Amino acid sequence: MKDKFYKYIESLQDKITSTLEKVDGISKFQEDVWQRPEGGGGRTRVIENGNIFEKGGVNISKVFGELPEPLQKQFGVKEGNFFACGLSLVLHPINPFVPTVHANWRYFEMYDEYGNIVTQWFGGGQDLTPYYLFNEDAIHFHTVCKKACDKHNLDFYPKFKETCDTYFWNAHRNEARGIGGLFFDYLKEVKDFSIEDRYNFVAEVGNSFLESYVPIVQKRKETPYKKPHKDWQEIRRGRYVEFNLVHDRGTLFGLKTNGRIESILMSLPPIVQWKYNHQPEENSEEAKLLEVLAQPKNWI
Repeated sequence: MKDKFYKYIESLQDKITSTLEKVDGISKFQEDVWQRPEGGGGRTRVIENGNIFEKGGVNISKVFGELPEPLQKQFGVKEGNFFACGLSLVLHPINPFVPTVHANWRYFEMYDEYGNIVTQWFGGGQDLTPYYLFNEDAIHFHTVCKKACDKHNLDFYPKFKETCDTYFWNAHRNEARGIGGLFFDYLKEVKDFSIEDRYNFVAEVGNSFLESYVPIVQKRKETPYKKPHKDWQEIRRGRYVEFNLVHDRGTLFGLKTNGRIESILMSLPPIVQWKYNHQPEENSEEAKLLEVLAQPKNWI
């Protein structure tokens, strides 16, 4: 399964980066292949200063070897070997009317002293972070997510949508990071779902990503904006940074497993503002966004 999934994310990375290059029209992804001393490595692809994308990355990695001490404590074991691989992407557009998007799809195995798999699971999802809210964009994104889920189980979308709303919550700000999407973790083999079923579902979601995001980019990329719009985007990007550094499991896992720091922090936007106690004007578009972020919403 680990070979099958890694081959899948290699292909998915190629498809996503080639499509996004066409969407941007100017900038190309720069590739950086790296090795992890303890075992494994990855293929980082970053786009910067484009026509559409100010900064973005679509990265794949696989890491393996001795389970680091922090993860031994997390899993309640004294020793063990592991394998983890995944694709992670974040796109920060220039235009503040185009939302930031994040997605990742990953697979994990842990082994006993004889090399037998003792646990394995999939995780991942995709979520949208707008700076200015267009209901039709949120509905489109969630509709594509639901369609992918419904092909496998009608309970998946409401369950993983709720998990996403709970996970991408900036508790120290008491607000959502964005308008959600899907989030799932520890998808193991159970009575009703084989590990192959789990693979097929995660691949379905991964294959739906471009359909969920690119039409929104195409619709909003020419929207005129002024400096106050850009200032608001950069202030909200600060909230994005706070979540990734305080709460994000992927960031913490990468740091605990001696991952490549440049790839781990690729998700951070290039220009951010932290204004003291910034409050948008009452009834403004900015204030309307905060109202939505204060309480998870059912979009479809």
